[in-house]
Amino acid sequence: MKFSEAFPSDYLRASDLQGRDVTVTIERVEFKELAGEHKPVLYFQNKQAGLVLNKTNGVTIVDSYGDDMNEWTGKSITLFPTKVDFQGRRVDAIRVRVQCQSASEPIEVPSSPPSDSNGQGMDDGIPF
Repeated sequence: MKFSEAFPSDYLRASDLQGRDVTVTIERVEFKELAGEHKPVLYFQNKQAGLVLNKTNGVTIVDSYGDDMNEWTGKSITLFPTKVDFQGRRVDAIRVRVQCQSASEPIEVPSSPPSDSNGQGMDDGIPF
């Protein structure tokens, strides 16, 4: 058993992404009391853990989907792990990316999940 499995969290950590970019669809935004602060938490379709929204990630989403968080429902974002400077240290973090298409471009929907170089499906085993 892994140490991290002994202390499960309701919220995503960078390690949960297993080094991969993961595209998710926003299901809802809820406000939670965390460390004495009222913070927005994003929840995603078919995922259990939420993403506590920091200002950097929030601004990225606002730039594409607008300031009204209620309008984010059903919108897709890509979560990716990275390193950031925090309180003088380099730490793991989750950042978001939004890839918008213009209304004139058709959106192609794959008939099956993408495969990796071994032909294995990529929609596997992300535990959150």
